[in-house]
Amino acid sequence: MEKVLYHISYNRLWKLLIDKHMMKKDLQKITSLSSNVITKMGKGESVTLETLAKICIALQCGISDIVEIKWEKQ
Repeated sequence: MEKVLYHISYNRLWKLLIDKHMMKKDLQKITSLSSNVITKMGKGESVTLETLAKICIALQCGISDIVEIKWEKQ
């Protein structure tokens, strides 16, 4: 049986920040997120839906604009 793994990518978020001439510190400030949450995202770790919603509201975008699930077959 084939095992399917996935990982979460926030590359879309980082590109969006670049397009908006923003840094991670700016995102942290406008969303009131902790530096730990930003660090987790930088490492590609899971965060809560509430966190993603805060970011989407602050940046006026949709979830698919900031996060992507990448599938890997093994």
